[in-house]
Amino acid sequence: MKPIANLADVKCEKYGNGEKFEVADGSVGALIGAKQLGCSLLVVPKGKRAYPLHCHHVNEEMFVILQGSGILRFGDAEHPVREGDVIAAPAGGKETAHQLVNTGDGDLRYLAISTMLKTEVVEYPDSNKVAVYVGSAPGESAEARTMNFRGRLGPQLDYWDGE
Repeated sequence: MKPIANLADVKCEKYGNGEKFEVADGSVGALIGAKQLGCSLLVVPKGKRAYPLHCHHVNEEMFVILQGSGILRFGDAEHPVREGDVIAAPAGGKETAHQLVNTGDGDLRYLAISTMLKTEVVEYPDSNKVAVYVGSAPGESAEARTMNFRGRLGPQLDYWDGE
């Protein structure tokens, strides 16, 4: 394994859903042997976003805008972003929910860097979903997980409910 890679050599896989979501996403961290930090190259076409608005309750993320421009949705606010911007998305609740939307004329290319803690709760405020991962960090193989739950939030239960 070589501890260096050029972004031009990163192999990206395309993902998408409906009219809003489309991304080419390639792992950089695993390619260069990173263990506790994840890093991906994301390329988002004009008018699209890579992933839904979400917040991590455990892992922290940072984004480095390499090319293009867009809007960062962060909590209840929106912020313009452009090439050279560095963005923090600390772990937290809905106040740290984040999403990058490409509002520019060309591709929005950025690095997504994160801690890789293997137990995580991810909340999706727009759709009232939650995901719980145990055994591998978000973005890693789901096969290593001892728990992999994604569902909607609902009424809270008493600790003794159903016992």
